Amino acid sequence: MLAPRRLLCLASRAQRCRSFATTTSGPLNLPHVIKLFLAEQQQRQLSPRNLEAAVRHMHGDGLVVVEDAVPLNDLDHLNRKMVQDARTLQARGKDGPFNYNQGNLQQDAPPVAEYFSTSVFANPIATQITSHVLGPRPKWTFCSANAAMPPLPGAEPQRQPVHSDADFAHPAHPFALVINVPLITIKPDNGSTELWLGTHNLAGEDSSSGHAAQEGAHGERASGRIRPELLERRAAVRAPCQPTVRKGSIVVRDLRLWHAGMPNRTAGEVRIMLAMIHFAPWYRNRMRLELGEDVKPVLEREDLGLEVPVDWVGREEVLGRYLNRGFGNSYDFD
Repeated sequence: MLAPRRLLCLASRAQRCRSFATTTSGPLNLPHVIKLFLAEQQQRQLSPRNLEAAVRHMHGDGLVVVEDAVPLNDLDHLNRKMVQDARTLQARGKDGPFNYNQGNLQQDAPPVAEYFSTSVFANPIATQITSHVLGPRPKWTFCSANAAMPPLPGAEPQRQPVHSDADFAHPAHPFALVINVPLITIKPDNGSTELWLGTHNLAGEDSSSGHAAQEGAHGERASGRIRPELLERRAAVRAPCQPTVRKGSIVVRDLRLWHAGMPNRTAGEVRIMLAMIHFAPWYRNRMRLELGEDVKPVLEREDLGLEVPVDWVGREEVLGRYLNRGFGNSYDFD
């Protein structure tokens, strides 16, 4: 029989384990979701406990979801405009800015003040997470979105191949994090992204991981595809998931994570999800944002905790060309 002191020690240790485990996810293949307390929403900052959970899951899963981080009114205003733009881009057909297939468009948000809210584009909770993973004052140099489009009459819904956005030789540790902001609730029927959690950590395990796991060279429309035999091997360890993410959430994802855009099977609901990339302050990437000059006072209104290299452009000029920018591999994350 164990001595009373030994029993007390074991009980105390078990209690600590249970307390730590309350912040973990449910099923292994689903992302961890942080639900904000009212004080966190008001202060626009995670508590130390939730920040620890976010950083832990970024390292372990390569992705974390934070609910109730963005005011819904800010999303609705932007979504109305971007759905109109998405329809315009879809009508271009094979000449449109699609990634892998015409059901998944890349489109930029209108880069002018009436659609630019820091709660959406420079969310302080997102920056808090990226700063604790990448280092202080990450560089924000990419801002775009993807639209999962309902298929046109006669067209079949299509999925993307599983791929990594880091389609170049890259570090085996975090260097770039994507902040996704869905403008509506995303779910399997309207094209929520398929996620292969934990695959960002495969980059340093063996020669068949990381960049070597991919097919297609950077510069091709369909680069970064993961080799089929590696998908089969990974699925046996941890299956992919296609989660529902509530409107008002932010999703922080490691750029190296395997994922795939999925078909939108709804009758007419356009699913738009913003994508901002924060690079580590030490990572030498030369990309810059292009924003309308009237956004400058919005960005300078508060300390964003970010380095933001911007080319400021006149309002009429930037509105005339934001739907005609490059897409996909025209951006160089190397």
